[in-house]
Amino acid sequence: MTKPLEGKVAIVTGGSRGIGAAIVRRLAADGASVAFTFANSKDKADAIVSEIEAKGARAFAIQADSADAAAVQKAIDAAVDHFGTLDILVNNAGILLLSSLEDFPLEDFDRMFAVNVRAVFAGTQAAAKHMQDGGRVINIGSVAAERSGFPTSSVYSMTKGAVAAMTRGLARDLGPRGITVNAIQPGPTETDMNPDPHSNDMLKGLMALGRLGEDREIASFVAYLASSEASFITGAGLTIDGGYLA
Repeated sequence: MTKPLEGKVAIVTGGSRGIGAAIVRRLAADGASVAFTFANSKDKADAIVSEIEAKGARAFAIQADSADAAAVQKAIDAAVDHFGTLDILVNNAGILLLSSLEDFPLEDFDRMFAVNVRAVFAGTQAAAKHMQDGGRVINIGSVAAERSGFPTSSVYSMTKGAVAAMTRGLARDLGPRGITVNAIQPGPTETDMNPDPHSNDMLKGLMALGRLGEDREIASFVAYLASSEASFITGAGLTIDGGYLA
């Protein structure tokens, strides 16, 4: 039976761990050839490539720091050179740096904006030059765009709010080509960005479902938006949060 993404080519930024790795695995399982970037985790990236290729799919890892817009754009070009085309871009790379307003280093502000916002624009700009009409751009945002929730998160919330606003604008820019642009906004999710058991217990108390999300659940939402079934959804900020915002 034909897989839903058979013959498609995707690139995922920040795909060597956490939600990114789950997205890479899911897109490959659904039939896509998947390139992904990683900053430092070469061993993890190589392991994911080997795992996917062992299942008969195709994967390609590219080292690129998402804080460097030129590196992101070169990674897009490298993916197209490797696979010959591009249908799906998942802007997943992101970092979370927390500090009080009084102590927040401006260098951390600049780095978080570079990775969480500028890289989304730079990646989409580069991908649009190669992407087939009817393609997909999927940005991984956060419910922090809607609700900061706790002190020290103002800059992170700002970056995710920017992603939500940019998503709407990019949907207008690329709509004439049938390219959809959407943002998935996860709530608290079990990843290495949430390693503190005490903090996780506190977050679970804020969830309508009483648990944190799983990376595979976020990946399944990405797979849906990447499929032909989601062709009339664009410019949307789609929350997957277990009722955190309810």
